[in-house]
Formats: sequence, structure tokens, C-alpha cells
Amino acid sequence: MVKFQVNDPSLESQWRAIILFGKNSATYKFAFAKALLELVEKEKTAITLSDLAEPFSRHVVEHLRQNDKQGNSTSSKFLDTCRSFINSQITKEELIIQTEKLGFVNVVDAFQVVNRDIVPNPFYQKNYTNGKKEIIITDNLLRLKESFHFQNFGQEAEARWCLVETAWNLNINPNLLEVQFDEDKSLFFLENSLMRRVDITSVRDSLNGYQKGKCFYSFQDISVNSLSPDLCEVDHFLPHVNKPYHLPANINGVWNLVLADKDVNGKKLARIPEIKYLQRLYNRNEFFIESKHPLSETIVNQTGDTPEKRKRFLEYHYNIALQNSIHTWRPEIELPSTF
Repeated sequence: MVKFQVNDPSLESQWRAIILFGKNSATYKFAFAKALLELVEKEKTAITLSDLAEPFSRHVVEHLRQNDKQGNSTSSKFLDTCRSFINSQITKEELIIQTEKLGFVNVVDAFQVVNRDIVPNPFYQKNYTNGKKEIIITDNLLRLKESFHFQNFGQEAEARWCLVETAWNLNINPNLLEVQFDEDKSLFFLENSLMRRVDITSVRDSLNGYQKGKCFYSFQDISVNSLSPDLCEVDHFLPHVNKPYHLPANINGVWNLVLADKDVNGKKLARIPEIKYLQRLYNRNEFFIESKHPLSETIVNQTGDTPEKRKRFLEYHYNIALQNSIHTWRPEIELPSTF
């Protein structure tokens, strides 16, 4: 009998699954994630709803000031309370009291659910007994806090939040969305006939979760923290030098952008990665498409509306680039695969 060896998803993968694939009926999930990360940094293991109310409401208010639509529901008492605070109709103290009452009705139970079930290693346990309303932080979140990738989680949640609310607030057909890449600012932005340019979020922050915090080529740990010596670089999988050679597709498209360790990227230069990395790029793009809005729509628009079309698209452009570059490249060091 053939036996397959399957590794359980890492704690980092489970956290990222919550952020990338958990249900998005409202943006409370992202505010809760950011509040949780903030409080666990302070070594708190029993966190009351009162503790959560200040950072949770603060993050929601910050986003409401920029984008009023923060959920699919036509009405929300909690969001109306936040709007009242923004309009100076209630005080900060009143906002926090109302947040404790209204803000956590669904999010505490729903946050850790991915594909209709709680992640295998929950990051907290709910304790609403004996008059208490608190969550108890588990060893899983404390262990996650010691991970190299913990430094990236806040920025990844913020980037995902920006992408989701952008899709909601545009009120136009998602098929019209075309997320573009600003090389100078390393930002994703939107621009079409219905609107002026709108900067969405950092390219690094957006891509990092989908690469599980690893260099696309070598699987070394990378950081999206601008102050970190491990700050990664945004790389064109098919090198930018191919732009003048009339590739049919936009070389700056999301489909062609990956994150790489700066030393690895410095050695890649304008060479074409070996063919096995093309399969990896295809898998990464399909991962994007499964996560929904708006990068998924952009990749579909850029590369094809079926998996087979997207495969042929990558093969076609890879072969054109290979004819220009002749030589292929692979990193000197490649750790075990995480994709």
C-alpha cells in the first residue's frame, strides 16, 4: 500500500488562511486581527472585550474615515456608532462602551473559521462564563508571536483589508477592475475611465501572505518591514528587460510580480528562471484567484478566465522571454518547498 506523507499546516499558514480565505461579510475580521496582534505584543493572555474595544474601534474608525463601506450589510449599529464618533456626536469613552456591546457579536466566534470549520490550532478560546466576557490566548498564538513572520502579520492584514474595501467601495463591475503596479512607489493602484488613480496598498504587504513570507525562489524567510535588514524586493518573474520586445501582456502585471530575497534577486538580474519556477508562478496565481477580489479579478483579466488559458498564457510569454534571454537561472540556495 502506498502511504502519503502530509504535513499539518503550520501556525503561520493557519493565521494567513484566516486573513486570506476567511469569510468577508464585513471588515471586522481585519480589525480584530490587528487588535489581537497588538494586545498579544503586550504579553496579555486573558483579554477582555473591554481590552479589545479600544484597538478594535480605533482600526475600524481609521478605515471608515477613508472608505465608508465596511461590510455587505445595508445597516450596522456598530458602524453607525463609529460614524457618530467620527462626526463628534459621541465621545471616545462612549465609543469604547458601545464597541464592547456591539462590535464583537459575530467576530469572536467567526474569526478562526476557515472553510466552515475552526482552524486546527486555535489562537484563543472564548470564555463567556460567570459574567466574564474574555478570550484566553492559547500557546499557539504565543508560539506564533515568536515566529520570524509575526512582524509581517499586521501589514498583511492591513493590505488585505484595503483590497477588500476597495472592491466594495467602487460599486462597479469587478471585471472592470485592473490593479496596476507603480514601480517607483511599490504600490498597487487602480485607474480606469470611471475614476482617477486611487492608491490601494503596498505591493510587498499584499504579496507576502500569498508567498507565506518566503522568497519566491529560495524559500528563505523575507520581511516586508521597511526597517528590516531582510526587506524583500519586488521582482519581475519575466525580467523587465523583456518589455521592449513586444510581449503581448503587461510585464508589470500582477501575474508577473513576486517577492524575492534581495541577495537572491541581485544575482538573478535579467535572467529567466528555470521552467520549474513557471509552475510555481502558475500555482501562486491560482492561489490569488481562489482568494477573491480584486487581485484575483486582475489576474483573470490579464491571463485568462480558465486554468488552461492561464497555463497557455504563461507558457507563451515564457517562451518569448526565453528566446530573448537564452540562458536560464536558479538560486544557489533553495530550502525545502512551502508552495
